[in-house]
Amino acid sequence: MKKFLLLLIAATTLAASCEDFMQAFGRQGELQIRFSETTLPGTRASAFPDTNEFIINISDSKGKVIYEGSYGAMKETFSLDEGNYTIVAKSCEFSAPAFDSPQYGDTQVAAIKSNKTTIVTLACSQLNAGIRLQVAPAFLNAYPNSVLYLKAPSGRLTYAYAEKRIAYFQPGTVSLYMSDSASEQVLFSRILEARQILTLNIGVGSDSGTRSGVTVQLDTTRNWLNDNYTIGGDNGGGNDSTDAYSVSEAKNHTGEEDVWVYGYIVGGDLSSKGCSFTEPFSSKTNMVIASKSSCTDKGSCLSVQLAKGRIRDELNLVDNPENLGRQIFLKGDIVESYYGIPGIQNISDYRIKP
Repeated sequence: MKKFLLLLIAATTLAASCEDFMQAFGRQGELQIRFSETTLPGTRASAFPDTNEFIINISDSKGKVIYEGSYGAMKETFSLDEGNYTIVAKSCEFSAPAFDSPQYGDTQVAAIKSNKTTIVTLACSQLNAGIRLQVAPAFLNAYPNSVLYLKAPSGRLTYAYAEKRIAYFQPGTVSLYMSDSASEQVLFSRILEARQILTLNIGVGSDSGTRSGVTVQLDTTRNWLNDNYTIGGDNGGGNDSTDAYSVSEAKNHTGEEDVWVYGYIVGGDLSSKGCSFTEPFSSKTNMVIASKSSCTDKGSCLSVQLAKGRIRDELNLVDNPENLGRQIFLKGDIVESYYGIPGIQNISDYRIKP
């Protein structure tokens, strides 16, 4: 009797554990992350960074990290338990002032529901702010031995008279100082907002902006806030490599000729049934591009015909396996179907990132 009770308890416990496992498994949903393609990089400050290199962090409501790494290496779909998950995207790490270092990013919370797919679309905006100095020749003559520097709570940057780059800071108070061997003075101070870029003209004179003969004037024609940016070019018109269609946009523009499209080379050896995403490759006549370098789904790709000639010689994956995973801009005709998926043919020009 005692053995029977023990077996009964064990069986009940096992059944309960299995039931709990099945219930937990049944409460899972899927998460997919992508970048928006409806607003485009119009920043005058610098080129928009490669989204494959964006740092992605996914964590649950308790702070447990589900994924941390590059967007390009991230898998297409995450199977997660029901609950809320925070997704943080950053183009780079940024903590101290630096030249030519705009940081873009977005933070969103996704609610995962059982047996449902939640798609998070990232619309990245600039997270930091910047200042650019325009130093007049008269100032150079008047103060040849002085030093200009920008200072914020997170650090300082010396701004050489010949410096042309934008100095980037965390949002907050930034001050411009001038110092020499005898003294140091604040010439300008401002609370900068995220996405704000200021241009300051430094000269000599006697107006209201004067500090011991130095003038600091805000150039309002070069003062802007960078709005949201996403992947693509200027309005995605396809007229130039700077406003090329993304892969998904190109699929909505079949029939257009002599336009630019961009993506990542992810495979080749196309057939009516599929394609290859790994080396070695055997066909020189075609390849496929996608919005992510880690894509392994033919349906998410754009097929590319490589006609005989220089472009085929320089791009085909048989002779150029190092091109796999690289970002490329192609100029050609968008067709409704080439090997069963939308494609680009009659390529007349290309740009490829090293």
